[in-house]
Amino acid sequence: MALVSPVRVAPRTGTRTASHGLVAPAAVVVDLAGIALVIVLAALGRMHLPLFGGGGDVQDLVAVAALPLAIGWVLLVAAHGGYSGHQFGAGSTEYKIIVRATLVGAGAIGVVSYLAKLEFSRGFFFLLISLGVPVLVLGRHLLRRAVHAGRRRGHLTHRVVVSGSPDQVDEVADVLRREPWLGYEVVGALLPSPGAGITPGGVPVLGTTERTAAVVESEGCDIVLFAGGAVGSGREMRRAAWDLEDSDVQIMLVPSLTDVATDRVRVRPAAGLHLMELDRPRAHRASRFSKRAFDVVGASLGLLLAGPLLLVTAWAIRRHDGGPVLFRQQRVGLGGAFFSCFKFRSMVVDADRMTAQVADTNKHGADHVLFKAEHDPRITPPGRFIRRFSLDEMPQFLNVLRGEMSLVGPRPPLPSEVERYTDEVRTRLAVRPGMTGLWQVSGRSDLSWEDSVRLDLYYVDNWSLVQDLTILWRTVSAVLTGRGAY
Repeated sequence: MALVSPVRVAPRTGTRTASHGLVAPAAVVVDLAGIALVIVLAALGRMHLPLFGGGGDVQDLVAVAALPLAIGWVLLVAAHGGYSGHQFGAGSTEYKIIVRATLVGAGAIGVVSYLAKLEFSRGFFFLLISLGVPVLVLGRHLLRRAVHAGRRRGHLTHRVVVSGSPDQVDEVADVLRREPWLGYEVVGALLPSPGAGITPGGVPVLGTTERTAAVVESEGCDIVLFAGGAVGSGREMRRAAWDLEDSDVQIMLVPSLTDVATDRVRVRPAAGLHLMELDRPRAHRASRFSKRAFDVVGASLGLLLAGPLLLVTAWAIRRHDGGPVLFRQQRVGLGGAFFSCFKFRSMVVDADRMTAQVADTNKHGADHVLFKAEHDPRITPPGRFIRRFSLDEMPQFLNVLRGEMSLVGPRPPLPSEVERYTDEVRTRLAVRPGMTGLWQVSGRSDLSWEDSVRLDLYYVDNWSLVQDLTILWRTVSAVLTGRGAY
């Protein structure tokens, strides 16, 4: 049996986790900078925009109200929990807090102005609130990007110990390693009973769950994750929390739910129990009229806006070797139906017949479902350019209009790939394949087969129109940077 090498963990240092305290002050600074910018823009807009009559002079108002506005705005964000450490870096709650605090502030300004009979420029007020939400949300988004970048480089990380059965520990550790932007560094495991020095997945075993408090102290951990099998009853969980009461560690519970969107989970209290209500998978929703209408409108706009670029790309392909502009390939769509997937031709003519000749360039193993070559000799010079920026996929707008594909969805598979699907993977065919998807914005060709399947299944189970819009937005960044494209 092959031995599993233990995961290497950075040595404990006193400064690695101390930097977490800098994120909240940074958020305050970002918010104040955004508020200052909004106040200036609102004042200039009130003075110069024809919409408000122009010529207005709000300099005295700004001089008097700017400081109270800034302080009050930040205090409202703080009162709503906008500077709590657990809000930074993930989820939409941070953005919702900004919107909620801004609307509450707008209401407060209106009420105070009415009751105190204050003369407050309505144009300035309108611009202040209208600009405030997008500017502050954008500031938090940029701060989040900076935090994620720091975490990927090993900064701003939390030292985490996972308590549970070996299988549960490995499952949690795999997720946290796979998503380094979360900033959770697994330093070791605590098992219910003494065992080997490492778990099957390679996580060092630091002791048993009975020694949780001692291990947290010796390893300098910030977080204890209690996964399945860590404790046998609610009484044991309560005792473990008591043992950690005097430490500064954060306690987290990991339910046996992975790859489930938070909006599918609701906690329902019942006589001291916390019941978790889980919505059923949403594949059926992805076939509704709303998504189809969104696809038709989006594909029509895409063809209209990209028309000139499509013509230039087609001309470049044709001029290079005189071969056909479009490449048609049979793919598998909704429910296993076959369709012709359109692409701009990026390889030499009859490239499919040359696959065996370039098999040694495949970045995956021979038993792998996908064929991906980083330096495929069949790709033409113009093909490399259009592949890097995903221009080869733009003719798929036609597939979307024909109802064979969607703007967002799982990667359209080849029939030979589907033949090797397990029953679980076949769930990808429950929705229309997409021009882009979670696989596109999470690494494209750099992804392993397992990660590609995981992302597609997550999309199928957790579909929402908001998620589609988010993926489309992230696709722009992935395409412009060319990550994983070859």
